Amino acid sequence: MPTITRRQLLRSAAGSSALLSLAAAGPDGVAELLAAGWPQVADPIAERRAQIGAAPIVTTRLSDNLSMLSGPGGNVVVLNGPDGKLVVDSFVQPAWPALRTVLDAMGRSPVKLVIDTHWHFDHTDNNQQFRKTGAAILAQVNTKKRMSQTHDVLGMRFTPSPAAALPSQALGDLHKQRMNGERIEAGRIPPAHTDTDAYVLVTRANAMPMGDVFFHGVYPFIDAATGGSINGQIAGATLGLKLADNATKIVPGHGAVADKAALTAYRDMLVTVRDRVQKLKAGGRSLAEVTAAKPTADLDATWGTGFMAPDDFVAIVYNTLKLK
Repeated sequence: MPTITRRQLLRSAAGSSALLSLAAAGPDGVAELLAAGWPQVADPIAERRAQIGAAPIVTTRLSDNLSMLSGPGGNVVVLNGPDGKLVVDSFVQPAWPALRTVLDAMGRSPVKLVIDTHWHFDHTDNNQQFRKTGAAILAQVNTKKRMSQTHDVLGMRFTPSPAAALPSQALGDLHKQRMNGERIEAGRIPPAHTDTDAYVLVTRANAMPMGDVFFHGVYPFIDAATGGSINGQIAGATLGLKLADNATKIVPGHGAVADKAALTAYRDMLVTVRDRVQKLKAGGRSLAEVTAAKPTADLDATWGTGFMAPDDFVAIVYNTLKLK
C-alpha cells in the first residue's frame, strides 16, 4: 500500500497548510520544514504576535460585571468589582497597551487573579505584565512545566518563558473562591487540546470559559506535541457539556460566545470525524489515502472556514488516534 512521507507532505502543501501539517506530525516538524526547502522567517513568533496583536479588542457583556474581550489572541474574560479584577487568559504581548486601557476603563480596581486556560502564547503572553502589577497567576501544574520547556508549534519554536511569566499558583483538580459577589470554580481538564487545559465557571453569571478545548464553529487545532489528542478533545467537550446547562454562556478559546447546543454540535462533529478517520486507519489506510478520501467533505462548508484547513484537521485526527 503506498505511503507518503512527512517531507513529501510538506513539499505538496501550500502556505499555512504546511505549518499545520507539521503540527499534526509532531515535535520534529520545524527541522523537517526547513529540510524540505521551506523559506525561513527571521522571527516567525514575533511576526505572528504582531499579526495577532494588531486586531482591535471587542467587548461582549456577559453580565453586569462580567465581560468577554476578543480580538488579539484567545478570548479573554474579565470579572470586575470592588474585590479586584479576575482575568481569564491575556492575549498576545503586543496587545498589552490596548488590554490595559480596556481594563482601566472598567474601573480602578486592580487585577488580583489571572487564570490561564492552557500554556499557548496567545493565552498566556501577558502573564508577566500582570505579575508586575501584583496579580497572582493560577494555572494547571503542567502549564508551568510546558512554559518552562522548548516546544515547536505550528512551525514556530517557543523557548522557555522567563520566570516572571510563569504561573505563581498551581491548580489542582478544583479551585474555588468568592469574588465580587460571584462563586468562581476553576477545574482541570484531562489532556485535550494540550495537557495543560482548564475551565472556569462563574456561577451567578452562569458563564464558562473553556479555552481551546472549544473552537466555536470551526475545526480545532490540537497540539499533539504537548499532550493533545482527538479523543482528549472529545472528552474535554463532553466535560463542558456536563458542567453547562441550557442557559450557560460558554466562552470558547476562539469564536463568539456560545451555548450548550453549539458545544453539543461541536462535540458531535469531533466524534463524527474521529469515527470516520478511525475506520479508515483501522483498515490500513495511510495518511495520504485517508486525506484523499475526504472524510470531512460533507462537513467542510460548516466547520472548515477557520484557520484549520480540513486536510490539516484530518491529519491531526489521524496522527493522534491510537488504534487498539
